[in-house]
Amino acid sequence: MKGYIKLESGELFEGHLDGDTQKDIYGEIVFFTGMTGYQEVLTDPSFHGQIVVFTYPLIGNYGWNETDYESVKPQPAGLVISEAAPEAFHYEAKQTIKEAASQAGIPLVTGIDTRTLTKSIREKGDMGAVLTTDPADVNVIDYEPIGEKMLIDEVTVSEPVTSGEGEEHIVLLDFGFKKSMVRRLNEKGCKVTVVPYDIKPEKIAALDPDGLLFSNGPGNPKQLEHLLPQYRQLSQTYSSLGICLGHQLLALAYGGDTEKLRFGHRGANQPVQDTYSNKVFMTSQNHSYVVKENSLPTGEFVVQHKNINDGSIEGLSHMKYDIVTVQFHPEAHPGPADSEEIFDQFLEHLKNKGREKTYA
Repeated sequence: MKGYIKLESGELFEGHLDGDTQKDIYGEIVFFTGMTGYQEVLTDPSFHGQIVVFTYPLIGNYGWNETDYESVKPQPAGLVISEAAPEAFHYEAKQTIKEAASQAGIPLVTGIDTRTLTKSIREKGDMGAVLTTDPADVNVIDYEPIGEKMLIDEVTVSEPVTSGEGEEHIVLLDFGFKKSMVRRLNEKGCKVTVVPYDIKPEKIAALDPDGLLFSNGPGNPKQLEHLLPQYRQLSQTYSSLGICLGHQLLALAYGGDTEKLRFGHRGANQPVQDTYSNKVFMTSQNHSYVVKENSLPTGEFVVQHKNINDGSIEGLSHMKYDIVTVQFHPEAHPGPADSEEIFDQFLEHLKNKGREKTYA
């Protein structure tokens, strides 16, 4: 069956549609540049509500397995692929990518000129789009923009969930977290309790954490402005690490500002420099918003990491409190684990703070 992608700009792209054809699907159309890691991408809650275009021309050749999930299910509103591999060749594969998308109820459009589509997004920016079988009746601007939707409520946990054992106990505020974050901390000897993003501070205190992790997630960080005083209080009480959306929220909580990039950073090869050591490493990223450097109040944060491609802020370190934030994903998946040392820096803060308590 013919399927169409109609952009907010009015452009129309035709391809072949697999999946649910009963209704039009609206989402923010974005592109991902990685050659591999499509299963991790499609189960990352940060993509919730988006129509994801894969720039690599052939996706799905190693199939879909039972282990590389970053959440309980695929998250995007729709998928756009130039060519989807009809077979899965990896020995762990249980499904093809088409079968996985169909089972999850996510429409998949193939046969589209993804190069031209990506160039349009680069030129005009991330925008609304509708996946449809009848473009004549579609007006994209009639839909609620993704920046106004409260997507976090659709991906956060409803009750605390604990995994792992260890001396350090980390409470993860869930805005749409990736499972790799919990796995990394468990591997490093931490117990992790995942809690709803709007949990009351007294309930966090009852869990007696050594530190907090403010996770990644979908949507506009300014939708949570009403919770910023609470996040500021929490980060002053416990050693804190912010990742992606969590990084943006902590910057906002201390008086900074955020803005939306024209087409975001979504890929597994973003070069980032540590301004302390001058070390450069490749990072995995998935975000639309960044912290504006000139908005940071004097005496709060110093910029620890910067994106080499566009100079945007990739990480902050607080001058007084034990707060470290990064815009990229140190847990990777997909992508290199070059930046995993961020977890070690965070855990070192916890241990030092623990020694202060012991000898105080």
